[in-house]
Amino acid sequence: MSSQALLAASAVTLSALSVPGFAQAQDRSAELPIAVQMYTLRDFGSLEEQLAAVNRAGISAIETVGTQEVTAEELNALLEEHALEVISSHVQLDDLRNRLDETVAFNQAVGNDTLTMPYLAEDARPSDAEGWQALGEELGDIAAELDAEGLRLAYHNHDFEMEVYDGKTALEHLFDAAGSDLLAELDLAWIARGGFDPAEYVTRFDGQLFAVHAKDNAPEGTAEEEGGFATLGEGVLDWDAILPAIEAADVEWYIIEHDMPLDAEAVITEGNSFLEEKLTALREE
Repeated sequence: MSSQALLAASAVTLSALSVPGFAQAQDRSAELPIAVQMYTLRDFGSLEEQLAAVNRAGISAIETVGTQEVTAEELNALLEEHALEVISSHVQLDDLRNRLDETVAFNQAVGNDTLTMPYLAEDARPSDAEGWQALGEELGDIAAELDAEGLRLAYHNHDFEMEVYDGKTALEHLFDAAGSDLLAELDLAWIARGGFDPAEYVTRFDGQLFAVHAKDNAPEGTAEEEGGFATLGEGVLDWDAILPAIEAADVEWYIIEHDMPLDAEAVITEGNSFLEEKLTALREE
């Protein structure tokens, strides 16, 4: 190649790399299934600044918090600008019960097919096995409604679902009653805080494991200003045991989350590097 041709080719390459998201979007099929829960970035400037940070971290998928307080048209424009896709949305139980049509329409408009119930307020939490089973039956019915619209329903846990009734956790009672249409989004740090080994617990949801919230716990008594959570790989969870168990359970997505990060961009950037290294090595074995 002549020197002039080489310079021209270099100029084209540099120009392409300057386009937001170009490097991350070149070969999506080769990327690992890693996403970011946008709650992690809630205090990181505007939505556009948050999505730009996800792109800079080398991640191409997000899980939204509801509508992110924008229209579907506005979100689509930002997703395109930053080479991102929505793979799940956290939708509160009240919206599932009372605003399902509007919720379905918004998510269909942004290309998302999975709604995830993220949290139960304390006054809404069942107090016995029967109550958790009743909630499971209700969620199973909602999942069936969503299935007719081409969408799926998942449930995200905290530690209170690790309460044991009649030899099973509340979460297991809920899933037993819901049936196979309900998917699991297991938060690994909260499972550990609830007294269970995440590497063992994920095996209880084989075949229904939509995603895990990849989150680490700091050593007890530390990182209090961050809610006791840590950047992935810097905490106490045994990832060398947990990740193979998750892979064996056919998880669809690893979603990076930190509830109270001091540096949200560092958390997702370092978390992505950690997962990429670990998962690449696992999948090459």
